[in-house]
Amino acid sequence: MKALLLKDTNQMKIEHVELPIVKADEVLIKVMYCGICGTDVHIYRGEPGSAEVNPPIILGHEFSGEIVKTGADIRTFAKGDHVAIDPNIYCGHCQYCRQGKVQLCENLQAIGVTRDGGMAEYCVVPVNSCLPLADDVPFEVGAMVEPLSCVLHGLDLVEPITPATKVLIIGGGFIGSLFLQLVCSKSPGKVAVCEINTKKHRLLSKLGASTLYSNTSKIDDTFDLVIECVGKPATSEAAVASTKKGANILLFGVPTPEAKLSLPAFDIYSKELKIMGSFINPYTLRDAVSVINQNNVQIKPMLSHMIALEEVAEVLENFQEKGITKAIVKVHQ
Repeated sequence: MKALLLKDTNQMKIEHVELPIVKADEVLIKVMYCGICGTDVHIYRGEPGSAEVNPPIILGHEFSGEIVKTGADIRTFAKGDHVAIDPNIYCGHCQYCRQGKVQLCENLQAIGVTRDGGMAEYCVVPVNSCLPLADDVPFEVGAMVEPLSCVLHGLDLVEPITPATKVLIIGGGFIGSLFLQLVCSKSPGKVAVCEINTKKHRLLSKLGASTLYSNTSKIDDTFDLVIECVGKPATSEAAVASTKKGANILLFGVPTPEAKLSLPAFDIYSKELKIMGSFINPYTLRDAVSVINQNNVQIKPMLSHMIALEEVAEVLENFQEKGITKAIVKVHQ
């Protein structure tokens, strides 16, 4: 089969490799589409993913496809089933797993991070990683179950959104656009988005943004909930600066390991702010599949770049310059 291997930092190569062996509790997926995530960009540059990466490895943790072979013990799925994949595999016995905080698992494994993922024509996954897609869901939409589940987890961490809640989303890319749609479904009082690329403003307005800012310096209001989807110190600091008293701040964007924040400690104290991180997708996969299967979010308008495996390295190399909302790899042509 054809596969795209990460060989080392900033080094990827298309190779033809043997089909993986399917164990009794695994299935073989014919990969149809695989999304490119900001985490893939970090891994390509030699930075951490959700777990330690040891090349050579096939990346790709956002993907969908069709089951073409099942292991001897499989009874819940069959050949021909359409599935999305939950890439995260928890040990079940560390202190965090025993506390129900599986996303903090000390022995976390992840498809497309610590074991071969979806940037190949076929991928073997544990059956417990399979999520059933409705037959009428396009595979490119189904591949987005994983990022949607991460967004749902983020929203689970903040206080409930009411008609009085004013929300600011910093970063109007794919993740920010998912947050925008889910926040709007809760009928808040105001939803503003700050996105530096003004070419994205038209779509953001269609998706529900009532106010659009082109730069954090232009934010002229304060908010009850601020969701940061960029992962840079400047935007994280702007998130704190844009809060009302008693606000929630969700730092969702993925920073580099060396990123440091300079925050006004007195404001955090005197405004009684709640600042939260959000890591991967514990217990939200079923809801994400339901949202996708019921077509309750728009996905296709945000898929800005459809590419082949041969183009992935160049996209990762120049990700920021390309104005990408979401790049997705069409694995089987």
